[in-house]
Amino acid sequence: MSLTEIGLYRQYMERVLSDEFPWKRLEGKNILVTGATGMIGSFLVDVLMSNGQAGYQVWICGRSEEGARKRFASYWENPRFHFMVQDLTEPVNSDILFQYIIHAAGFSFPAAFSSDPVGTLRGTILGTDNLLRYGTAHGMERMLYVSSAEVYGESDSPTEWKEHDSGYVDVTAPRSCYPTSKRAAENLCACYHAQFGTDVVTVRPSHTYGPAFTKADNRVYVQFIRNAVSGQDIVLKSAGTQSRSYCHVADCVSALLFALFYGESGQAYNISDENSFISIRELAEITARAGHVNVVYHEADESEKRAFSPNESTRLDNTAIKKLGWKPMIPVTQGIPDTLEIVKNIL
Repeated sequence: MSLTEIGLYRQYMERVLSDEFPWKRLEGKNILVTGATGMIGSFLVDVLMSNGQAGYQVWICGRSEEGARKRFASYWENPRFHFMVQDLTEPVNSDILFQYIIHAAGFSFPAAFSSDPVGTLRGTILGTDNLLRYGTAHGMERMLYVSSAEVYGESDSPTEWKEHDSGYVDVTAPRSCYPTSKRAAENLCACYHAQFGTDVVTVRPSHTYGPAFTKADNRVYVQFIRNAVSGQDIVLKSAGTQSRSYCHVADCVSALLFALFYGESGQAYNISDENSFISIRELAEITARAGHVNVVYHEADESEKRAFSPNESTRLDNTAIKKLGWKPMIPVTQGIPDTLEIVKNIL
């Protein structure tokens, strides 16, 4: 069964579509979504393709067609859906005018940070530059760059991060490939905006969760979900005291669309749910209760420790995105059990 055939998943798609966006603005336009097989990108594509008011073309790109064809089998023959082969570390090989580019590609899971820090760094920076270069040269109307809460780095004291805040990132640590590359990519967006007048908006999602994760994804919540669905105890490799802002993927995609339609060019917007700021231990406990399993503690090995984020607390202030009209609707206490219910139908 595909995700879009699951009633609960469709309800979340319809919740995003119920927001009053000016869809007519996209009439006759080409929309390129990178990272389309990832969790955020794939949910966004599902929403865009399910929009009854659609008068636009949806394009996705990737290095291989196989994974995209499997994930989007229901759209593959749809005349509004298109796939193009593209390695984003190389210049964009196309002559199509993409009026809107939503750039959500890039390594975002800890295994990549420790196993391929060079690829993580190069992929983020080169991919963003190639898209900005292509879009600027071809008359793009707007690019939306999907960054990360990790750009904030560390702080000596707990704080609620606002868009112009900045903490410490240890650039000598290979694990910093991710926040460092995201910072550099954001600065590229700001430089293209200042130097060439490129219309670009940045969003910084907090820890986003949902059912459409990939096999390679080893983020903490994904491991918890896999364990709970298979009836195994949830394993914590630390005390679980680190706290994060979390956001359901449907709320995240809704916020992306608010930023795309209403965001101020050159600005960044945090995406977070103020009712879903919890510790990793609390996340494990919520998942365990939903899956009727237990939480157990094991010592992490050295390779696992290298992938850990050093940030003890990352809480995002969502005032700016709320001023655009967005608000979160799905607290983690509802979103995690619903995610388990959906995943049970696809594993």
